[in-house]
Amino acid sequence: MQRHTNAMYLIVLIILLLAIGTTGYMVLLEVGFVDALYMTVITVSTVGFREIENLDAAGKLFTMFIIISGLGLIAYAFSQLAAFLAEGEFKRILLNRRVQRRLQNMKNHYIICGAGQTSVSLFEQFKRSHAEFVIIEKDLSRFEELLNQGYTVIHGDATDEDVLLHAGIKEAKGLVTSLGSDAENVFTVLTAREINKELQIVARAIETSAAQKLKKAGANSTINPHELGGNRMAVLMLRPQIISFLDAITRIGEDTLDLGEIEVTKNSPLAGKNLLEVRIPEKTGLIVLATKESDGSTIYNPSSNTVLHEGLSMLVLGMQEQILNLQQMVSPDAR
Repeated sequence: MQRHTNAMYLIVLIILLLAIGTTGYMVLLEVGFVDALYMTVITVSTVGFREIENLDAAGKLFTMFIIISGLGLIAYAFSQLAAFLAEGEFKRILLNRRVQRRLQNMKNHYIICGAGQTSVSLFEQFKRSHAEFVIIEKDLSRFEELLNQGYTVIHGDATDEDVLLHAGIKEAKGLVTSLGSDAENVFTVLTAREINKELQIVARAIETSAAQKLKKAGANSTINPHELGGNRMAVLMLRPQIISFLDAITRIGEDTLDLGEIEVTKNSPLAGKNLLEVRIPEKTGLIVLATKESDGSTIYNPSSNTVLHEGLSMLVLGMQEQILNLQQMVSPDAR
């Protein structure tokens, strides 16, 4: 805003100088408007073209005033340009344009509302999963920090319908809201559900009583980080072996195992074959933990005779690259 004000101030000064110069030359040299404007422009720009009329003492003094004023304006303009570049505004403009191009091409992406501490691990998990997502952040300094880190981020209020539309909510697959208050999260869920009835919405509940309100507003699931943390601490104390086991199967050195849900499509080359025939563990290294029908019924540890068909989903455990390989096997045209 300050930079915009300075630019407008500079433009006004340039127009004012041209007006003063043109009027002065019209009076001093008794010439027309065009000739007087010509004299002003060549004087301000110091190009040294031929003068329209010979200058007397008053004309020379006036010309010196115009030259000094013009040089002052040029110096001011360069100082503003230097500040513009030094403060990173040029880089910020380029980054914003890059974000706008990404948003135009996004479909089936995820929207994350709020970039607080709760969302940091969320960003990392989405990146590991190669999932497209856009962040909406109201705090300007936090927005600029994320923008400089290369994230696709929008500066705005997630409770604002126009901001959600700008984030592509109509084409989005899911939304996570982790704003600073339960009221903001409820309002965001209400607005998002009104725009996109099919959207998968996960909301953070700060107070325990807010979970029910969020679900009534349209959230599919709610998470209370304080309760999750308390439950994990209790299990660590009462049944530490269970947590140790879970940590062991979800971490391999620097790599983290993920759970993936892969749905068999109508034209999938695997449709009509059973698990024994497709040999998923041998080809991908994944473990098939369960299969889920379109009606929600789930079979854990499915047998090798389980037939894969349209609408059936497989819940698998493995590294993210392995899950992507299976997705490619199930739907070759998906990538």
